[in-house]
Amino acid sequence: MLALDQLQVRDYWQRVEMPRADGPAPVRLCGALAKTTGEPLADLPVAPRLGEHTAHYRGSGSSAGPAITARPRAEAAPAGQQMERPLDDIKILDFMWALAGPGATRTLADYGATVVKVESELKPDVLRGVHPFIGEEGGQENALQFHSINAGKMDLTLDLSLPEAREVILDLVAWCDVLTESFSPKAMENWGLTYDVLREVNPELVMFSSCLMGQTGPMRMYAGFGTMAAAIAGFYPVTGWPDRIPAGPFTAYTDYISPKLGVMLILSALAERDRTGRGQHIDFAQMEGALHFLATEFADEEINGRTAGRAGNADRHMCPHGVYAAAGDDCWVAIACETEAQWGALANLVDADADLRDLDMAARRAHAETIDAAITAWTEPREAADIEAALQACGVPAHRVSDAADLMADPQIVAREHFLSVPHAKHGHTWVENSNFELSRTPGRPLWGGPMFGEHNMEVLEGILGYDADRVAELVIAGALT
Repeated sequence: MLALDQLQVRDYWQRVEMPRADGPAPVRLCGALAKTTGEPLADLPVAPRLGEHTAHYRGSGSSAGPAITARPRAEAAPAGQQMERPLDDIKILDFMWALAGPGATRTLADYGATVVKVESELKPDVLRGVHPFIGEEGGQENALQFHSINAGKMDLTLDLSLPEAREVILDLVAWCDVLTESFSPKAMENWGLTYDVLREVNPELVMFSSCLMGQTGPMRMYAGFGTMAAAIAGFYPVTGWPDRIPAGPFTAYTDYISPKLGVMLILSALAERDRTGRGQHIDFAQMEGALHFLATEFADEEINGRTAGRAGNADRHMCPHGVYAAAGDDCWVAIACETEAQWGALANLVDADADLRDLDMAARRAHAETIDAAITAWTEPREAADIEAALQACGVPAHRVSDAADLMADPQIVAREHFLSVPHAKHGHTWVENSNFELSRTPGRPLWGGPMFGEHNMEVLEGILGYDADRVAELVIAGALT
């Protein structure tokens, strides 16, 4: 990865002077999350030494460290009083598809943003064809993942190959605050909808482009899903067992981490727009965003020349640390000991041999196989729920390995209303995931399930854009609303 041409061309790696005993040494660390046409994301200084800025912040007058400037804040609502949703005035034109992109606009919709999803029945969002389906019946309006990841959005169908559809898009660009897209880098160019064109219509527009490898570089046209991005980013060589082929992380990994980064980047760009009056284009490469989740491994390679490898469930800082068989078919319990007290409690519970009980972390790692065998001998005849309860009761981090049915019934999941029944135009109701985080005064919540094709065509064309019946009829006759 440190030598990958794509990252070199995009000037991804941040170069910092790392303090060493023999003097500072230049090293490469993970760089900015995205490329922008606005104010560039700041290069961060090297991590501080322990206590490096203590004197400064105790008022010694030292020049070390950054100055702290208080920002004006809006008056807070009284505790317990809910306010309007924080993004109620934000309008988003959404060209995202699949998972990595729509997950970001779904979160923004949860917190009040008006999101108009643009798609076409001629080339539907791939997620409409992915199981599970309601009633096990395949169909474009039955896909539960689509219902969840696009909850709370409006749907407008347009055939973007037609000039009439492009005119509608330009009117929506003038209306919106943010335009999001996750096509290949050439798609918006082919439709004549580049950022340079769009900012002529709306100079304050924030455009967010999310694709696998970014808008520039020799690999920019590389198409694929999160599994490919995870493989390129280096997750596969470090995930799995050392004596087996790479396993990789579960499912399309970068599809699930990219939305969180996307939300942050979009909100940051809106904050800058509010401060400066200028919009910008954000070029987010999903693979580059994922590199930050391996930042420690890259730093270890760059600084110490130590290449990370596969270690199964072992952890450098915890032992024991693994998943252990319980009674029943394919039943397991995850257990981790970070402190000596936790290990002591576990050792007593499983009646570990005396010569194992007083081992420190380094010694336990050296005897990991023996310790794992002792734990397994205790867990195998017991029910996973009983193991979990016994370990948690004595302060040992542990939890049964859950399947989908377990999650639906999990008391914590149920208490936090993670799975919600919400209205759906075809099915009456559908199931979606709730917002992934909670704000006490401005809670977010999906209001309806993923929309049907063109469900909000008239609401968008007449209600938002103010088109009259004749204008809408012209679009229908031209075949633009498909």
